[in-house]
Amino acid sequence: MIDKIIEILAGAITVTINSYGYYAVGALMAVESANIPLPSEIILPYAGFLASMGKLNIHLAAFAGGIGCLIGSIISYYLGLRLGRPFLWKYGKWLLVSQKDILLAEKFLIRFGDLTYFITRLMPVVRTFISFVVGIGRGNLLKFSLYTFIGSWIWSYFLVYIGVKLGNNWESLRGLWHKFDAIIILAVIAAVVYHIYRVFRDSRSSLPPENSAG
Repeated sequence: MIDKIIEILAGAITVTINSYGYYAVGALMAVESANIPLPSEIILPYAGFLASMGKLNIHLAAFAGGIGCLIGSIISYYLGLRLGRPFLWKYGKWLLVSQKDILLAEKFLIRFGDLTYFITRLMPVVRTFISFVVGIGRGNLLKFSLYTFIGSWIWSYFLVYIGVKLGNNWESLRGLWHKFDAIIILAVIAAVVYHIYRVFRDSRSSLPPENSAG
């Protein structure tokens, strides 16, 4: 069931990018950065794959990814600013954000300050919800936007480049991919299921502790 959902999601992403190019890359990455779990690990490598075929430009695809991340992150920032920490603490699990994830993000903010905006953009999972936490803490929007874009641009280049390299070697990798596709699908399913389990397991408290990051 879950593998079918992943397959449908991946198909919808690739069809959208095929149809709308850079606009689709930017829009999908904006959605991913606004706390909606669309996998950038599918969006950007596929854009890179199209770049390897000459249908997209690697630099423009990465730029579109960075801009999309910035737009989605600003939306998430303002949601955090308006809704506050109690909302995320109570309902974050439905966004697949556990209470431990929230505390981890706040520790990053305490330890690294404004540099957190950049560092977390290069980290899976944390990068998706850090903007909400920064909004709760009323972080500097200008610095947040600048560091978010730079970090997201680098992340986008990295994943787009992976797609380009895979595209350039598609024929030689095709047999290997089909040989291990069942293992890859099972690994993805296991990771998704464990993440959902971890989120609900770690989100059992009804009241948030004192907001040390605020």
